[in-house]
Amino acid sequence: MPKPDELIVDIAARVESGQSTQMSLTVVTGGAVITGRLAPEAVWRKRVSEVLTDSAHLGEFSTVFDSPAKKDGLPTHLHFHVARILQGTVGIPETGGMYRVAIEDVSAWTVGDFSYSDH
Repeated sequence: MPKPDELIVDIAARVESGQSTQMSLTVVTGGAVITGRLAPEAVWRKRVSEVLTDSAHLGEFSTVFDSPAKKDGLPTHLHFHVARILQGTVGIPETGGMYRVAIEDVSAWTVGDFSYSDH
C-alpha cells in the first residue's frame, strides 16, 4: 500500500482542526478529476445527513452520517463539498456535490478549484 502524500495529509489535518470550509483543492483519483472545497468531516457528515433527511426515498440512510467522526490519528479521507467531477469542459454536477476521497487514492493534486475563486 503506498504511503499517502504528507503535504495533502497536512492540508486535511489543518482543515479538520480549523473547521474551515474555504480550502480549495483539485485531485486526480482513479482517473477522475475532482475539484472543490474541503470541509471538516463532521461538517460534511452533517450536510450529507441533511440532504438525505430531506429525501422522500433516502431519509432512512441519514442516520448513517449522524455518528461522530473518529478523531484518532491523521485524516485518511478528503471531504469535498461544492465539488465537481471534471468531464471535458463540464463540471458534474453543475451545482456541486459532496465527495469523500481516500487520501491514499490521490495520484495527483493541486491547490485551487476550477470552479471557485477568492477574487
